[in-house]
Amino acid sequence: MIAAIAICPRAYLMSESPVSETTKYDIDDLIELMSRLRDPSDGCPWDLAQSYADIVPSTIEEAYEVADCIERGNYKDLREELGDLLFQTIFYSQLAKEQQLFDLTQVISDLVAKLVRRHPHVFPDGTLNSRAADASAVSEVKQNWEALKEAERTNKGHSSAMDDIPLALPALTRSQKVQKRAANLGFDWNSPDEVLPKIDEELIELRQALQGGDKAEIEEELGDLLFSCVNLSRKLKLDSEQVLRKAQNKFETRFRKVEQLIENKGLSFSELETDQLEDYWRAVKKGESV
Repeated sequence: MIAAIAICPRAYLMSESPVSETTKYDIDDLIELMSRLRDPSDGCPWDLAQSYADIVPSTIEEAYEVADCIERGNYKDLREELGDLLFQTIFYSQLAKEQQLFDLTQVISDLVAKLVRRHPHVFPDGTLNSRAADASAVSEVKQNWEALKEAERTNKGHSSAMDDIPLALPALTRSQKVQKRAANLGFDWNSPDEVLPKIDEELIELRQALQGGDKAEIEEELGDLLFSCVNLSRKLKLDSEQVLRKAQNKFETRFRKVEQLIENKGLSFSELETDQLEDYWRAVKKGESV
C-alpha cells in the first residue's frame, strides 16, 4: 500500500481496490503522486492543508517506527516503514517546490555533494567517479569526518560547536550529541571508569537536595545525574536512547507478566499492598532466570 495512505487519513477510504503486487513504481512515480496529492484542482484536501510544521510530528513518528522495526528485528515491516519515512522527504520537497525554494532534485544533489566531500578516503578527487587506491582505517575516517563537519559549521558562520544541534531532538539524544561535540574539542573523560565517580557525586547531591526539599534544586540535581549517566553511556559507546528503550521494553514485558499472574489468581492491583506487588515482580524476574 502506498506511503500516502499512512499520512492521509482519507486515502484508504478513497481506495476501492489495492494496488497489484506486480505493479512496480519508482521515485519519479512517487514524486508525481505527491504532486497529484497537492494539486489544487483535484488533490487530497488533507494533504493540501498541510504545512512544514504540520507534518513534523509525522516525520518524528515515522523515524521512530523505523528504529522500532530495526530494534525488534522486524525486517518484514521495515520496508514499509522506510517508505513512510521517505514520503516525509518527498512531502517537504513538494512544499518547497511550490514556494520556489528548492525541489527534490536539488535535495538529492546537495546530499550527494556533501557525502562525496565528507568521504575523501573514498572519493580522493572530490568527484563521484574517483576511487581511492587503498582502504582507510576506521579511526582515521572518523577523525576526518569530524574535522570536515567542523569546517562546514565554521563556513556556515557558527561560532560555537553547539550552534547547530537541533533543540527538538529527544533529550537523551541531544545530550549525547552535546557531549560528543565537547569531546571532539578535548573536553572529555579519558575512560568510562572516570565517569562513575561523577555519577556517585551527582547522586550524593541529589540526596542532599531531596533532604532540603527545594523542588527547583531537586530538578537540577536530577538533571545532572541523568546527564552524567548519558556521559557514561557515550563513553561505553552505547546509544542512550536505545539503552533506555531496551530498559522500557524489559519493564513492560515484566509488568505484563505481573498483570497476568495477578489476573490468574482472580485478584486486582487495588487489592494488593506494595510489598505483595513486589513479590509478584520478583517471581517474574526469578522465572526469567530459570
